[in-house]
Amino acid sequence: MIEDQKQFLSAIAQIAEEKGISQEKILETIEAAIAAAYKKDYGQRGQDIRAKFDLKTAKIKIFQVKQVVDEASLKDEENKEREMHPEKEIMLDQAQKIKKDAKVHDELKFKLEFRDDYGRIAAQTAKQVIIQRIREAERESIYDEFKDKKGQIISGTVQRIEDNNVFVDIGRATGILFPSEQIPHYSYRIGHRLKLYITEVQENSTGSGIILSHTHPEMLAKLFEIEVPEIASGAVEIKAIAREAGERSKIAVVSRDRNIDPIGSLVGQKGTRVQTVINELGGEMIDIIAWDKDVKQFIANALSPAKITKIKIIKNKKEAKAIALEDQLSLAIGKRGQNVRLAAKLTGFKIDIVAEKKKK
Repeated sequence: MIEDQKQFLSAIAQIAEEKGISQEKILETIEAAIAAAYKKDYGQRGQDIRAKFDLKTAKIKIFQVKQVVDEASLKDEENKEREMHPEKEIMLDQAQKIKKDAKVHDELKFKLEFRDDYGRIAAQTAKQVIIQRIREAERESIYDEFKDKKGQIISGTVQRIEDNNVFVDIGRATGILFPSEQIPHYSYRIGHRLKLYITEVQENSTGSGIILSHTHPEMLAKLFEIEVPEIASGAVEIKAIAREAGERSKIAVVSRDRNIDPIGSLVGQKGTRVQTVINELGGEMIDIIAWDKDVKQFIANALSPAKITKIKIIKNKKEAKAIALEDQLSLAIGKRGQNVRLAAKLTGFKIDIVAEKKKK
């Protein structure tokens, strides 16, 4: 079955390195595959066939395994006696003739003949099972690597685009960016490098499904965490985010240090920090506003750049009336109502804007 031991051992090492799977896991896969192939061609129904592969010599041994039982262990849950399964079990007295110190529940291994004709057909069967199980092991390895990265930013390169789905090379795996998670009118091009947000890591029969997003509100927070050391250190906190991907976002921040300006921290010197995030999002406008524990002040801040003269909160309801001078009304509402809509998302309040005429 194995013509060139050195080549075979080299292949195991290469698979381990390329797929990120331990050699032990590959050996387990090979042993299970060889045992399955042997059982299919030569085994009997009910037999527990196992293979042992010696990594140093590349030699294989095939065993039938039987569990040691006695009369007490041959009773079911209702204390009724059942028949011993001769292919899977061996009575204690017989087992002790083979191994003196054998005990109930021990496993005894019986070496099986590695037949000369266990060649081409068995080898092909084993090969197919090995390929399948290595794929399964690879999927498990990728899932284990990425499952804890859910909710994080990852860099990748656009690999291909099929049916408006963007497939992104993210290292050992390929993530998928569905149309619903793509920024409208953004130009996704093959070879284009992107930062994306991991929303889901799923393990399924076709592979480890890594679902990516370019539109998730939390992506904005993660991008600023990368750019702003004050956020990473905890000195500045992002309290709320409202986003209409590709167009405009609002982000509310507060400082835990009186000496640190939270808005200035996100803007950066000459706007470098916020501009980096804007560029990453294809030119999306970002309003950075100060969060305030005073709800009225927070709502007024959220409606910036419009200047609000007064906020009235409707009791027992998450509703507010914002009063602005006539020349600030259109600014407060925004193009197609976007400014007030984002302010409502940011604060959690339904906001009605009312004009206040200038006093003569």
